[in-house]
Amino acid sequence: MTSRRTLRTTATATATLTLAAAAATVLSAYAAPSDPWVRGWGTNNLGQLGNGSIVNQQTPADVQGIARDDVRELSGGGDTDKNPFALALLKDGTVKSWGANLTGQLGNGTTVNQSFPATVAGLSGISEVDAGANHALAVRGGRVLAWGSNASGQLGNGVTAADPAGVQKTPIEVQSLNKVKDVGAGCDFSAALRQDGTVWAWGAGANGRLGTGDNAARNTPQKVKDLADVVSISVGCYHVLALTADGTVKSWGYNGFGQLGNDSVSDSNVPVDVAQLEGVAKLAANTYNSFAVLDDGSVSAWGLNANGQLGDDTTTNRTTPVPIDILQGVTDIASGADYTVAALDNGSVVALGANTVGQLGDGTTTSTRKAVTVLPAGSGITRVVTTELGKSSFAY
Repeated sequence: MTSRRTLRTTATATATLTLAAAAATVLSAYAAPSDPWVRGWGTNNLGQLGNGSIVNQQTPADVQGIARDDVRELSGGGDTDKNPFALALLKDGTVKSWGANLTGQLGNGTTVNQSFPATVAGLSGISEVDAGANHALAVRGGRVLAWGSNASGQLGNGVTAADPAGVQKTPIEVQSLNKVKDVGAGCDFSAALRQDGTVWAWGAGANGRLGTGDNAARNTPQKVKDLADVVSISVGCYHVLALTADGTVKSWGYNGFGQLGNDSVSDSNVPVDVAQLEGVAKLAANTYNSFAVLDDGSVSAWGLNANGQLGDDTTTNRTTPVPIDILQGVTDIASGADYTVAALDNGSVVALGANTVGQLGDGTTTSTRKAVTVLPAGSGITRVVTTELGKSSFAY
């Protein structure tokens, strides 16, 4: 995610051609809304957009060779612009990775950056993936695989080792977990949802992000306290959201911007109730904020809002969920370091918030608290992803 120099050696020679090719793919997207490719935009300093270049992209361009119809799940990771990368789980159970590789998070046995998607050797039969800041997780046959940095024990293999000794360049098994149906990778910790509705966590424990009742780090999975009947989880940088079978939303971990949604800014090392939420269909825990997509396609948001990324037309942080009137008919939502993107039920993609490097994807660097169009209606897009702590996005 050694690494930064690797892509730069060819950047000068190819930049002009790459920009011309990118522009051509962008024009084709607007001319032909049914374009079949995964699209990426924003910062691309280490090849995290997967289009074969390291040139930033202010409008959506094709991720090299990955068709939307082949993708089951896509996840973006990375520590700001220092280690950004992405994973794509294909419907055939294989995984492709690309971007920075400083901590071996591409899983290909090296620490060499890669500006185009390539298959991760030895990964097949995968049902879920997730990318953290410096590590990655996958589920195969109910067991969890992990690779990348293990500086905080986030690989869950009973070892904690600071980089570079903690770099795991190929997937290994997490200890003692089976019957897992979903995973989430945070900035320095990991979580897993088992089929029995329990949640387990491991890695760094500061701010209570493991939900174990203390702030201790753990290098093997630990059960989250006082939590049962969970049907889905979403893992942010330092906090977690969980939806239970009765519709309650729980949260724990860091709460400096109100991202736990319990009307406070106090951290919690055990799950607490998120206030004022009903009819939740999907949760999205992001860097320092949180979103809930409701059954009717409306959105509620809370947490950091310094750049208007919550969409409530203010820059006021929110400690409880607030309705976001400008976002309706939402099928998916994700938030990066300082902006938000959403896929709508008409096939369009919109974005709002900071736009200093073109992360909104509208061809400008103008920040806005209003939603701007990234991809038009009829594009066929249903899901969006951002890199952890970063300014790169994908739509598929």
